[in-house]
Parts: sequence; structure tokens; C-alpha cells
Amino acid sequence: MLFRRGFVFIRGVPSMKFLPPEGPHEVAFAGRSNVGKSSLINALVRHKGLARTSNTPGRTQELNYFVPDGYSGKDGDLPPMAIVDMPGYGFAKAPKPQVEAWTKLVFDYLRGRVTLKRVYVLIDSRHGLKEIDEEVLGLLDKAAVSYQIVLTKADKIKAPALTKLVEETAKKIVRRPAAFPVVLATSSEKGWGLDELRMAISTAVEYEPAR
Repeated sequence: MLFRRGFVFIRGVPSMKFLPPEGPHEVAFAGRSNVGKSSLINALVRHKGLARTSNTPGRTQELNYFVPDGYSGKDGDLPPMAIVDMPGYGFAKAPKPQVEAWTKLVFDYLRGRVTLKRVYVLIDSRHGLKEIDEEVLGLLDKAAVSYQIVLTKADKIKAPALTKLVEETAKKIVRRPAAFPVVLATSSEKGWGLDELRMAISTAVEYEPAR
């Protein structure tokens, strides 16, 4: 039901003071720059131009909020959920102070947002978990923020390698306290795994208690 309506962009958040009032449940998407985050969000909500895509890593510089269309936003008519596109980590063609500001914004949000139900950490299937991804997972564990690993660009590697990667990734996170144990494999280009991801989000939003 959550994905039957079109989604719209409502706000870019450059700092914590610009966050929307806490109300609808939120799910956030995180990942290294150029992991295919914007493309996956667009495919997920069936709207090619919603999240901005670019060949330039680090283009997303704010917390970008998307919600199902058709709600006024007033009390009694709030959308049931919001998708938050977070700035990519690990690389950005920007001055160091600006990158540090984005990083602080992301982790302040992760630590302090009560309505955040789950973070989907995107990992490029061609590269697997890198050291910087492990650092981010550690921070999520420390903040007790529920997260799930989503492999992107799954069509770019052969099926046996993908199966092995899913199994190896699941083993790597099995002892992490905040990790959801199921690893999803997706392809924005081919549409693989999108229904499974929609179901995972719907379940997280509708049935899991707030942290």
C-alpha cells in the first residue's frame, strides 16, 4: 500500500534545525558515493526523476525527504512514511569543511531522530563491504539504529558470484547487534529485488516499534 501512490520531494535539509517535525515514520538510505542510491530510490518509487542522479560522486549534499503524494501534511492528514536520501560517504568533490559538515549532519540525524525506523545501507555488488562501510555499520550499532544491507548493481556480476556475496555479507554482519539478518540484492536497471525491498520497508514501517 505504501508504494501505490506516487512520491514527491518535500524538503532538502542542510542542518538539523531544518528537519521536518517528527511525525511519519522514516526510512533512510545510506551508502558510499556513487553506489547507485538515487537510482535505487527512483526505481523503488517508480519515478525516474525524483532523486537526482549524477556521475559526479557526492552530489547529494543534504538530507532529501520524499513522501507519498496526496497528503496535506496537516495534523490528521500526514503521510504514512518518509524516505530520506542521505549524502553519500567516502568521497565527495567538495572542500573538506563541507564534507565534514555533511558527515556531522548525517550522524546527528541518525543518533537523534526518534521516528527513524531503519537505515538501508547500500553496498555495490562489484566491490562488497569496504572498510568505510564497516565503520558506518559500527556507528549504527553504537547508536542502536536498525539497519539492513542492500546490494546494488546486482546485474553487473554473475549469478554464482552474487549468491556467494549475499552469503558472505550475511556472515559478516551476523554478530552486529543492530543489523537485520537478511541481505537483499537489487538492480535498479533490471528491477531485481525491488518488490522484496518494498516489502521490507513496509514491514519495518508498519509493524516494528519505535526505538
